[in-house]
Amino acid sequence: MSDSALATRPVRVEARGWGWRHAGRIRWALDGIDLVIEAGERVLLLGPSGSGKSSLLHALAGVHGGADEGEERGQLLIDGAPTGAARGRAGLVLQDPDSQVILARVGDDVAFGCENLGVSREETWRRVGEALDAVGLEAPLDRPTSALSGGQKQRLALAGAIAMRPGLLLLDEPTANLDPSGIAEVRNAVARVLDRTRATFVVVEHRVDVWADLVDRVIVLGADGRLIADGAPAGVLERHCDALLDAGVWVPGVPLPFEGGSDAAARPVEPILAGRRLAVGRRPGAVVRGGLDVALPEGRSTVLTGPNGAGKSTLALTLGGLLTPLAGRVAASESLASGLGSAPIRWRSRDLLTRIGTVFQEPEHQFVASSVRGEVAVAPRALGLPSSEIETRADEVLARLRLDRLAGANPFTLSGGEQRRLSVAAVLVARPRVVILDEPTFGQDRVTWLELVRLLRELVDDGVTLLSVTHDTAFREVLGEHRLELAPFPDPITSHPLGGAA
Repeated sequence: MSDSALATRPVRVEARGWGWRHAGRIRWALDGIDLVIEAGERVLLLGPSGSGKSSLLHALAGVHGGADEGEERGQLLIDGAPTGAARGRAGLVLQDPDSQVILARVGDDVAFGCENLGVSREETWRRVGEALDAVGLEAPLDRPTSALSGGQKQRLALAGAIAMRPGLLLLDEPTANLDPSGIAEVRNAVARVLDRTRATFVVVEHRVDVWADLVDRVIVLGADGRLIADGAPAGVLERHCDALLDAGVWVPGVPLPFEGGSDAAARPVEPILAGRRLAVGRRPGAVVRGGLDVALPEGRSTVLTGPNGAGKSTLALTLGGLLTPLAGRVAASESLASGLGSAPIRWRSRDLLTRIGTVFQEPEHQFVASSVRGEVAVAPRALGLPSSEIETRADEVLARLRLDRLAGANPFTLSGGEQRRLSVAAVLVARPRVVILDEPTFGQDRVTWLELVRLLRELVDDGVTLLSVTHDTAFREVLGEHRLELAPFPDPITSHPLGGAA
């Protein structure tokens, strides 16, 4: 297939005093944006968590919805027309691979967008084959989408987008939930697609190094939703380094301000949770991993790593008493169980609150309140704490995680990074002795990453036991006192002792 087979007409993007505000929010996510992205340009859009990057991409894709979802002012144009009138000219790929899978088979999923645009059957399936080839996803058309890894699902989403022949390709943190090999897969697939399609390209990402050599322009938004830098990547990173760091941008080559280890290293090590000959899975008979022996040392920070699809989240939920072991057992120490019995899966939800707190990989899956403050108050209210104590705890954790200004907002209107911090806050407010975090740093800019990591280090220094499922290399280096690694199938788990190299 020649590269010209996928070539499309790149679009020109123009914003004239454009702004967007979510319904019920006082602050404008973006305000007074004036910019032009010429046809065929490749742009990296940077800025702190909550600065409006995702809102801009969603508006360009025409998926913001009506007035009930928010308020818009100014103009946002694609080839001179409002974005709502140019649907089909933009293809959007989101950060969560699973949220974009629509149909059960690979071919049908890629064909979905073309079918909605009214493309003929013959042309649709020709495009499906070309798109899968372009992203390097060598999977039969009838392969179940549920059998794909995270990196493969993200390439599947990319294939579905380019099959529609968009003149504008939009990626919203497409590697946030991927392991290093998955990141390389997606980045290389995007490079191939851009070379073939010549589409205009905008990618939102906190990690500059992933995309810096693929783009020819960097645009930076400040915390107030206004432009603070715009230009060639090397020039912007050099001239605006300090401002970018203040805005939360991960500038390549700037070291993290952490030295030494945790004070916890001086304490004796005893397991607070242990799994023996565990088999784990989401439902009876569907074993994801088996024969696992794992222990969490009390008062230490443990990181659990491994490739996408290896069973990390399933293991973490089983250790946290939220999934029943399919074989073997999980046992808590006597001090943690406090007379409840050693098996956490048999404890009541209220008993878990102060013993084992779990933050899910998808933050929105655990939101139950209509406001940020209400969400943080759920756990202490369930514990029967007095109103004054609930208020004090809520104020403390909201301020610490930079969510106090959003206390009245609906959790579902927050950015991905803000939702992640809220899910952490909602668990920490109950002050559990064990905290299990699934991808705690995804979607975080450098400033909020540092604040979150400092908070977690302080918790460990205070005696809290931490288990973090993560692909974040920097997080592992700072908080990986004890490391567990799930190797690709069918190899068993590998445990690294305290201070050992993963």
